[in-house]
Amino acid sequence: MILSIDTSLGTAVAVVEDDGVVRAEIANENPLGHAEAIGRMLTEALAAASVVGETASDVRAALTTVAAGMGPGPFTGLRVGIAAARTFAQGRGIRVVPVVSHDAIALQVLLADAIRDIETPRFAVVTDARRREFAYSVYDGLDDDGLPVRAVGPALVPRDDLDARLEELGARRHDATAVPAAMVGIVASRALAADRAVGPDEALYLRSPDVTLSAGPKRVTA
Repeated sequence: MILSIDTSLGTAVAVVEDDGVVRAEIANENPLGHAEAIGRMLTEALAAASVVGETASDVRAALTTVAAGMGPGPFTGLRVGIAAARTFAQGRGIRVVPVVSHDAIALQVLLADAIRDIETPRFAVVTDARRREFAYSVYDGLDDDGLPVRAVGPALVPRDDLDARLEELGARRHDATAVPAAMVGIVASRALAADRAVGPDEALYLRSPDVTLSAGPKRVTA
């Protein structure tokens, strides 16, 4: 089974079997408080993933992979989820599979259209990057491994320029306010089955953190 964690928007945790069956999924769309929520949500997701004859400890023992949403997202929130994923994996001695968070949203869109037998035109996953900017990624359907084909991005664009940029790319706009953790896990599962790397090892921060290195000790005068 795969434990998946994403904190690029809100906080989301899921437990997914390697064939795509979702055992548990818990989400909190609050864009703040990731560090306060993540521990409780991990505990609840593992407990919720148990079925008759199993316990949360059995589920924990059966986990073979942790899928980590790598963004794009803000510095503070995103690193909480990545740190939680890496720490859990290190503690269990299992691997971490990085996933671009926009890919999980795209897979949800594409699977929903496939269920309704609708052909999905080129579209862009758009998330609020704050500071009058949006993050976006453009997709062209699924490939032969069942993974979203990301043609552009992730990239940042000023809020007022987004629609013109998407028109230029020929992509319809899909705004998202949450990343489905279950889809993060399913992207990871499909990537593992295809023996592919689909996400970066380092976080996709929207921008550099608002801190600067110290120039040295400040002079103190009486």
